[in-house]
Amino acid sequence: MANLIGIDPLWLATGILIAVYALLITEKMNRAILAMLGASLMVIFGIINQQQALAGVDANTLALLIGMMVIVAITSKSGLFQYVAIKAAKSVKANPTGILIMLTLITAVFSAMLDNVTTVLLIAPITLLITDALETPVFPFFMAEILASNVGGTATLIGDPPNIIIGSAAGLSFNDFLWNLAPISAFCLVILTAIIYVMNRKALAKIPASASERIMKFDESGAITDVTLMIKSLAVLALVIFGFTVGHGYGIQPGTSALAGSALLMLLAYGHQTAEQQSESVHHIFGEVEWVTILFFAGLFVIVAGVEHVGLLNFFAEKVLEVTDGDLMWTSFLIFWASGILSAILDNIPFVATMIPLIESTEGTFGGPEAIEPLWWSLALGACLGGNGSLLGASANLTVAAFAEKAKQPIKFLAFMKIAFPIMLLTLAISNVYLWLRYFM
Repeated sequence: MANLIGIDPLWLATGILIAVYALLITEKMNRAILAMLGASLMVIFGIINQQQALAGVDANTLALLIGMMVIVAITSKSGLFQYVAIKAAKSVKANPTGILIMLTLITAVFSAMLDNVTTVLLIAPITLLITDALETPVFPFFMAEILASNVGGTATLIGDPPNIIIGSAAGLSFNDFLWNLAPISAFCLVILTAIIYVMNRKALAKIPASASERIMKFDESGAITDVTLMIKSLAVLALVIFGFTVGHGYGIQPGTSALAGSALLMLLAYGHQTAEQQSESVHHIFGEVEWVTILFFAGLFVIVAGVEHVGLLNFFAEKVLEVTDGDLMWTSFLIFWASGILSAILDNIPFVATMIPLIESTEGTFGGPEAIEPLWWSLALGACLGGNGSLLGASANLTVAAFAEKAKQPIKFLAFMKIAFPIMLLTLAISNVYLWLRYFM
């Protein structure tokens, strides 16, 4: 088809990629629609065929996302996450500054254990409840949670969607991410928490004591609506995380562990029901899976497969190597800063999906898959931390912004960026030092 309309496949594929990215930035059209349309055009115009399109879809990434979304959806019905948030607030005597810090830390930890999008979906409603009781604007709390979700999500394979994609493409295990990224993620979290404390302590100190007293009256035990389900959910979650940590050595991908865990939890939660009740329950749970995100990923994988097939990414890889003169350290730093800055402007998911085959194409230059491992950590760190640069930087950011808008306390793009971008640059600078000390000293 590309030949029939007289356009070089390279230019046609590039045009489709640019058009999809440009429309993504405007936020005028649903991202799943854009990705599916772009993927369809890649096949319709003959840039890649149906088989190549299917081969480009990373099934492990999709399986991991779907499995974890199901597990979290069922677990949330037990009231566990609400219990943790209320308990944390009361543990600091409902001191507003203390609550802000606790919610920041909880968001970071949950983002590492679950994923940052799921975490903010759980934490944001609780935050609105608490800030309503405190009679204070939600902006400082949502700002802190967005930043913490991306920093915490950096630490593990499942914490941030870019890590899921990178881990699956590069064959990196859950333990690999813990060993390489958790230390710098924890350090950046300490810095971030200190900044949040300094920025907000004076304003939050003005909140009257009566507001804190209202929070102390919250009943955290009442948040647990189903103790049995909570126990089952925690047991399955522990098994899944165990599968993440040991499964890689036995050829079991994280997607398999997540899907197996979701199936087991559905069996434990709904196995006692009649066939009709089970169908209704399972249908309801699958309705809570973020299918927009899943289809966005699937379409994006096909688009990237198309531009890779026409040689665009190899061209960029050659240019990167020319700029860095084939030096691994400078290539790593260039990828790191490009990932950080561009992920602040674009959603980090499509950016990472585009970068992966580019990095893979440098294997021959640097001596194989093991030699380019620092490039993967540079990409993951840059993309995850860069996601903090603006509201467009990460899916979690837009998710929180949607809650703020619904609560009629919208987060303004420039107001967010004014605070977030300098913090992002600081964490990137710290992480650059970490990369240098860890991999190139």
